[in-house]
Formats: sequence, C-alpha cells, structure tokens
Amino acid sequence: MNAAHGGGIAHADLRELYQEVIFDHNRMPRNFHPMPEADHVADGHNPLCGDQLTVYLRLEDGRVADVSFVGHGCAISKASASLMTEAVKGRPVAEVEALFHDFHALLTEEAPERDFGKLQVLAGVREFPARVKCATLAWHTLHNALSGARETAKTE
Repeated sequence: MNAAHGGGIAHADLRELYQEVIFDHNRMPRNFHPMPEADHVADGHNPLCGDQLTVYLRLEDGRVADVSFVGHGCAISKASASLMTEAVKGRPVAEVEALFHDFHALLTEEAPERDFGKLQVLAGVREFPARVKCATLAWHTLHNALSGARETAKTE
C-alpha cells in the first residue's frame, strides 16, 4: 500500500516494528531464568500451541521486586512473556493487576486509553485471533502467581 491510500505506510511500519520486537524478544528473551528465591510461582500451558511456562515473582512492600520466566513455546508466547517481565518489574501489585486487565482488553476488544509502551506492539496479535491465547498465556500465569492460585493457567 502506498501513501496515496491514506496511512498504509504507517500500518506497514507498525507491522514491521511488531515483527522486529517479537523476533528480538523471542531470540533473546529478557528475564529468562528460574528464580530460586521467588515467593510466588505459577505454571501456564496452552494446549493448542504447546506453549508451557513458569512465572516466578519476588514481592517486596507490595511491589514486584523481581520477575522471571522459563519455558518453551511459539515466538509470540515467549516474546509476550519477555515484554511482560520488563513491563511489570518494580511496579506495585495493584498496578500490575490493572495492567493485566488492560492488556487483555488491548488484545481482545477495544483498547483502554493507556500508554502501553513496548507492549503496544503486541496489539497486532488481534489480527490473528488464534494467536491471542499465545500472547496472553504469560499474563494469565502472572495473574495466578500474584493471586496464589494453584492450578495451571490455561488459555484454551
């Protein structure tokens, strides 16, 4: 699409940025390691895609002092988990929970007015409904870790 078609270049640029960020975080995921000193841990599984991960949290004074994950899965799942860890580290738990809900809305419905930072690139997943579950798995697992839920988070 060319500039004469009104905004096609911007859309193409956004798609390219989306792909670059996904590939970067898949190849070199941030905070990708087990955390023996974690005080909150949860597992997640997406049976449709085969994604499996564990999210580790260490909370201090109502904040996410540290967060990491391990596991395997598709590029979107791994990149989303990596971006998630960067987005929530250091934030108050209440803010992390609000971000969880807003991020889910970003991928499934009309996005709330909010600065999502780097997470905004994952909005492109909305165009591929089957991939939304891949992008939200880490977030559901984070939510379970924060709430102390024992069951495995699933996005089926």
